[in-house]
Amino acid sequence: MLLANMCLLTPNDLERIFEKLDMNGDGLLSLEELNHLLEKTGFKFSLEELESLVRKKSLNLSEFLFFYDTMLKRDDGDDDKIDDDEVESDLVKAFNVFDLDGDGFITSQDLECVLKRLGMWSGKDCTTMICSYDTNLDGRLDFQEFKNMMMLTTS
Repeated sequence: MLLANMCLLTPNDLERIFEKLDMNGDGLLSLEELNHLLEKTGFKFSLEELESLVRKKSLNLSEFLFFYDTMLKRDDGDDDKIDDDEVESDLVKAFNVFDLDGDGFITSQDLECVLKRLGMWSGKDCTTMICSYDTNLDGRLDFQEFKNMMMLTTS
């Protein structure tokens, strides 16, 4: 998947997510805790599938960051060339995570809700974030505006 190249997650964001997911505070994410995050973001894995990907029962912060980098980046061994169909598919999946009511638009309320679910909302003005990429000025992002935003973050 290509989403890591397109996400605006910093290492600090990922550390906050890790801390929120580490429900028992032991400094490790169990596969159940990790799977909870993946389900919230629209990815479905059985615990067995996840264990075969991770190859351990839990992850510390460094391993979580490595998992994020390796899971969400495409490594096809071909000079990192990206298949346009895969990019489009990943963008649709990402868009659908934020388009909570399925109406084809991401509103500032949708964005705030998803950021809160991910533990990443800290009072940010979601309206300003949406307006930054809202080219037709309707106060929400359609898929093309979302795609343009995400593709700009990969440059």
